[in-house]
Amino acid sequence: MIDLQGLRALVAVERGGSVVAAADRLGYTPSAVSQQVKKLERELGTALLERRGRGVLLTERGRMLVADGAGLLDGLERLTTMATASRAVAPLRVASFSTATRGLLAPLVGAGDERLDVPLTITSVDPFAAMDLVADGRVDLAVVHNWNSVPLVAPAHVVTGHLCWDEADVVLPATHPLAAHETIERADLVGEAWASTPRGAICHEALQRIFADLGALPRIVAEDPDFASLVELAAAGAAIALVPRLGRPPLPDGAVARPLADRSQVREVRVAYRRTMAESTSLRRIVAALEKVGAAYGG
Repeated sequence: MIDLQGLRALVAVERGGSVVAAADRLGYTPSAVSQQVKKLERELGTALLERRGRGVLLTERGRMLVADGAGLLDGLERLTTMATASRAVAPLRVASFSTATRGLLAPLVGAGDERLDVPLTITSVDPFAAMDLVADGRVDLAVVHNWNSVPLVAPAHVVTGHLCWDEADVVLPATHPLAAHETIERADLVGEAWASTPRGAICHEALQRIFADLGALPRIVAEDPDFASLVELAAAGAAIALVPRLGRPPLPDGAVARPLADRSQVREVRVAYRRTMAESTSLRRIVAALEKVGAAYGG
């Protein structure tokens, strides 16, 4: 019988491109992944990996095994899901970006009317990382966002569904001249001092895209991964910030939020899960609950 743990390790090496990447995907050490693959090689009596420089490549037998084995693992997960579909309170692992954790998931795990009677383990990560986690089977469900200017692509074996639209406003000091406007033209933002999420973050890229056709770049004077910090910087008069509405607490005194006139900074919030989990009762319940909460933000 083929060792399933070794097969999962081999599939992860193929998908990640290296033993180190596979270990990161599976939550093991690289040594543990190597040992799992070596055990599988001993059972099958053939080499599945070969060294190439500092890395490894799958042998022809290894590629053949992954081609069929990945489908086998998916089929096993599908059968397991079907067999346990009647367990309404089966626990779920969820990956989400931080503002969705606050705005969409917090009501489901709190003590309010929206509380969901499904045990959840929640990890807040970047949407690209969340998509990798759900694709690799390290979480059961992901809540991700997709800016129109920074697309997020789902693998073929991952299903996604719409939850809500989330618009980002310009948060600025109440004393700022632009605060008197109901909406703000993008051209009027050239030269302003900005507080932004760090370089490489999706929201940082969205801010850059505001200026793409204006022949300018945002003048960023502060970076912080926490939107609450960006709001406080705006309230203190240090900078202005682009801040989504989802999960945003009431603005402090001294800060106001104004939408862009062209409504260009809107992100779609979606749920993502593997097709093999589609029959899970717990997953269906949390998706329905997320859709209900998301409707309040503009479903």
